[in-house]
Amino acid sequence: MSKARAVAGGGHAVEVESERVAGWFDRFAARHGGVARTDRGPAAVVVTAVDGATATCAVPFAPLTDTGSVAGLAVEPLVAHLLAPRRVGLLLVRLGGHSVGVARDGVVESSRTDRRLVHGRSAAGGWSQHRFARRRAGQARVALRAAAADAAEVLVPRLSELDAVVLGGDQKALDGLRADHRLATLFALAEPRVLDVPEPRRTVLDDAARRARIVEIVVRENRRGSGWPR
Repeated sequence: MSKARAVAGGGHAVEVESERVAGWFDRFAARHGGVARTDRGPAAVVVTAVDGATATCAVPFAPLTDTGSVAGLAVEPLVAHLLAPRRVGLLLVRLGGHSVGVARDGVVESSRTDRRLVHGRSAAGGWSQHRFARRRAGQARVALRAAAADAAEVLVPRLSELDAVVLGGDQKALDGLRADHRLATLFALAEPRVLDVPEPRRTVLDDAARRARIVEIVVRENRRGSGWPR
């Protein structure tokens, strides 16, 4: 069953493995009385059903080169794009931990993972709280420097081999890494979508490599909609 979540403005965002996308759209068509048209753009594919429901798939590793609007269901170019062999860099970081690696077709080829002590917030007040905050900020800086160093050593030398970079973790920590000039070319290859991951470790990196090949499809029903496909 596809993983789904509610989205702003109504509808559901459904995560679908690349290998299942063709079958997913077939089931979408069956549930909605067929497909009226498919609009393929470089960054998104929109399938509009006969009953007015839409399924919008953001194109990972954009652009999609075979674009245009056609009658009926025509997602074959999207499926071919999704299933193309790719090597991607993975950069997962949260405060106190990071994992970086290179994966091909969902399998990690090389990696490096590290954890650094960063204390949680203190409930104390006064000078004790200020001292704790300074100590915590110092620990966070050390952790981010370690993450930047590993990304620079593991990923940057292989950027010419990569089709894209997939990010994951805490946005604030990632923004801290963006300030490191050594990683400018790495972030230039980064996909827009940031994976939500727990504290990075090797098993989390393996899961992120698999999720990098999963697409998100947003389904919006018309008023007569009968549900969303799984």
